[in-house]
Amino acid sequence: MTAEPDPVPLPFFVYGTLRPGAYNHDRLLLGRTAAEEEARLPGALLYDGPGYPYAVRGEGTVAGTLVTAAPDAYGELLGVLDRMEGDAGYERTAVEAVRLRDGGTVRAWTYFASPETELGPLVPTGDWFRRPAPDAPRTP
Repeated sequence: MTAEPDPVPLPFFVYGTLRPGAYNHDRLLLGRTAAEEEARLPGALLYDGPGYPYAVRGEGTVAGTLVTAAPDAYGELLGVLDRMEGDAGYERTAVEAVRLRDGGTVRAWTYFASPETELGPLVPTGDWFRRPAPDAPRTP
């Protein structure tokens, strides 16, 4: 399901329901983070799923948030996220995310859709918060 944990705790690049303002952020991350900052993930595409998005490697950029776990919460948070994301068809992968504030590159964990996952429509903006409404017409 996932890669072996890195000996050095990595932040998480989140792009869907774990971002601040989305429903899983407060449920799973609130009180367990030391820092959260806007970031982008180059080399990835975003697809709409059944109530949550899927990212895959591709020629695009995905908008999201770099989440640094509180030092005393890292192991617990890694386990919680691995279980939640693994059950939904994701695989944890180390990536290079880019901080918006300074353009710096940060090695982080993210969860990509597993190869057998059936993807929904492409989110052309790469930002799940700015995806077309379900009833909005989609242009090719």
